Amino acid sequence: MTTDAAHGGSLKLPRRHAPVLFALLMSVSLSGVLSAVITAVHSGIDGQFFGRWLPAYVLAWSLAFPGVTFAAPKVRRLVERITD
Repeated sequence: MTTDAAHGGSLKLPRRHAPVLFALLMSVSLSGVLSAVITAVHSGIDGQFFGRWLPAYVLAWSLAFPGVTFAAPKVRRLVERITD
């Protein structure tokens, strides 16, 4: 970890961790939002929502993280090939 004095001394991870960090942040955010929406659509939002959503989120994230980790490099290469 390094300290970035230009940004208030915030800690920064080495760049070599960027692919895993990208996959972690992308999978956490997308699986959280999508599992919450799907849970709400199928069973509504009530006092039991969190108890129904959390297991769905854990399952979704456990599939999304390795999926993003595997797919992101391939998607980046594809985007590079089809864009100027």
